[in-house]
This record gives sequence, C-alpha cells and structure tokens, in this order.
Amino acid sequence: MPLTSADFAAIWLTLKLASLTTLILLLVGTPIALWLARTPSWLRGPVGAVVALPLVLPPTVIGFYLLLALGPNGWIGQFTQALGLGTLTFSFTGLVIGSVMYSMPFVVQPLQNAFSAIGTRPLEVAATLRAGPWDTFFSVTLPLARPGFITAAILGFAHTVGEFGVVLMIGGNIPEKTRVVSVQIYDHVEALEYAQAHWLAAAMLVFSFLVLLALYSSRKARAGWS
Repeated sequence: MPLTSADFAAIWLTLKLASLTTLILLLVGTPIALWLARTPSWLRGPVGAVVALPLVLPPTVIGFYLLLALGPNGWIGQFTQALGLGTLTFSFTGLVIGSVMYSMPFVVQPLQNAFSAIGTRPLEVAATLRAGPWDTFFSVTLPLARPGFITAAILGFAHTVGEFGVVLMIGGNIPEKTRVVSVQIYDHVEALEYAQAHWLAAAMLVFSFLVLLALYSSRKARAGWS
C-alpha cells in the first residue's frame, strides 16, 4: 500500500491544524487588517512590519523564539503552568499558536488589500442611512471584501499545510500528536524510504497546484464579472 497508517494520521493532523489555524486567523486577522487599512496612526507601519515578519524570517527563527516563550522558563510557559495547564511545547495547541503566527501575513495582507480597495464612499453612504458600525461591516464591508476573504482563507490554509520548520521546532515529532505531513516526509527520507516519501510529496505537489489553480481561477472569474 503506498500510504501507511502513519501517513494517513499525519495527513489528518495536518488538515485539522490547517483548518483550525485558518479559522483563527480569519477571526483575529480581520480586525487587524481593517485597522491597518483605515488607520492614519503612525503605528500602522510598525504593526504592519510585525505582521509581515514571517515573510522574511526563517521559520526556524520564529520556531526558536516561540519555543523559548512557550517552554517552562518562558513567560507564556510560566503563565500556563501557573494555571495548571503545563507547557504548550510539543503539543497540538503549540502547533496552532506557531501556525497562526507563521501564516499571519498570508491572511492579513489579502484582507487589508480588500478593505483598502473598498474606499470610503460606501461607508459614507451607509453612515448617511444611519447604519451603525456593526451593520455597516456586515452589510457593506463584508460583502464587498468577500474576494479578499476567499483569497486569505485559501492562502492561509495552504501555507499552514506546507509548514515544516516552525512545527518541527515547537511540536517535535510525536506520532498522531505533532507529526504533520511535512515532518512525515522528512522521516521517510531519513529512513531512506523514498517510495513512501514520494507518495506524500506527490500528494503535496498536487494539492499545492490545485490550490493555486483555484486561486487564479477565482481571480479570473471575478475579473470577468467586473
């Protein structure tokens, strides 16, 4: 059989991690992107730079500092231990935290671009109709920014699926707990199991191609509608 039970367990864990990470990023990234798109504050530059850091930093750098922060001597680790939760390193929760930070710009930046493209005119019209902030967001901003949300969800999910350095630093290599597809491929290669590595790597290649195809097709369709 091309794929083993360990391979399927890694695939399931990866899909679970990517889905949860994407959901969290959409919830957390939306207000950040909205603020970045509309604020005149001088903090916009520094905050935008912090959000974009994972684009230029090696994943192992992010993973290393998260490992220190989440570990028993880190400030987050000490806080979770005080709550009786133990440390978050080498756990699925730790993977989620690392994935959220590492995939942040792939969700925030498309949303920020979508909010910026809306402009102020639709919001001013909504204000003249006495629409409140929440009503304006759900009735005006959200529908107009829907293409940005689709792009952000696709990129966030796909980028999380392809993670390696961050998840390996924080989660290690624990079967059915922190061993995702990228780590499983690495294990196969280390064990000289090239056939198994090929099947998983080929699946990742096909997945990546389909994600990009869906993304470009949706953009082309939106351009045709406009």
